[in-house]
Amino acid sequence: MKRRTFLGILVGGLTAPLVAKAQPTGTVWRVGILAPGSAAPGTLPTKVVESFRNGMRELGFIEDRNIRLEIRWDEGRPERHVKFARELVGLSVDAIVAGTTPSTIAAKKATTTIPIVMAATGGDPVALGLVASMSQPSGNVTGLTLQTYELPGKRLEFLKEALPGISRATLFWDPNWPPYEIKAYDPAARALGLQLQHVQAKGPEDFDRAFDAAVRGQSQAVTMVQSAVYATYRAQIAEIALKRGMPTMSGETGYAEAGGLMNYGPNIPDSWRRAAGYVAKILKGVKPGDLPIEQPTNFELVINLKTAKALGLTIPQSLLARADQVIE
Repeated sequence: MKRRTFLGILVGGLTAPLVAKAQPTGTVWRVGILAPGSAAPGTLPTKVVESFRNGMRELGFIEDRNIRLEIRWDEGRPERHVKFARELVGLSVDAIVAGTTPSTIAAKKATTTIPIVMAATGGDPVALGLVASMSQPSGNVTGLTLQTYELPGKRLEFLKEALPGISRATLFWDPNWPPYEIKAYDPAARALGLQLQHVQAKGPEDFDRAFDAAVRGQSQAVTMVQSAVYATYRAQIAEIALKRGMPTMSGETGYAEAGGLMNYGPNIPDSWRRAAGYVAKILKGVKPGDLPIEQPTNFELVINLKTAKALGLTIPQSLLARADQVIE
């Protein structure tokens, strides 16, 4: 039922196929990956890394033939990327793929020379000091940004449309995430006439407490900042939300599929696949600072009608008509 796909705009033509695929030269390139979550089969983290593998394969880079991937999983603890980034620098990898904002920041602090490709950075790379500009990054960082800092208003708008009588909501925020994205929710909530309470939820040990706080605050729904932790544990969050009878909105791909009510944002596995194009260019000799940052232009709204029914909600037809996917 998907009607739109995740598309990117990029000055310089990275969206087009590379003219020449990688040719066997005897060189085995080493690419480090700072990945969120764990290598557990079937999870979103493994899906996004597999998307990257597929992207590299399409461009002629075959694992254990002419490329070796050094993957470091954070196991839901983003602070581990500081250590892992240093490890990858110590291995003298040819490029580092950073899957989240915290991992990109950690990689940038670890090296100013090894090329870093953002696979799905949620924050503004210019505001974070990672690049000089979107069109001319200059330094050793390039790749894709998810533009999540521009989405708070839209996510709250969809919640309001799904729950016309809503007046109070709770925002779950991850302290590892850029503070300006968190702050962007407040003016968006005021514009919609919503009272918004903030509750910190750093990891799975916090989720029950966070939902309890939302219930005590008489919230009628929960929304979440973009966070690799929330993506990794999306099924657990969805399960707790259903037990609490709480409608939820996430930005993470697969959240509604995992049982949450709605998710709205860019397609993250596709972003990782597109990151392969950057890595291929860099391994062929292009400087990362010459490759413009790619941004999504379309976003996916997914609604789980089974969850809506379990919560006793009737989603307006006008909202269902705007969804890219409806899970029935």
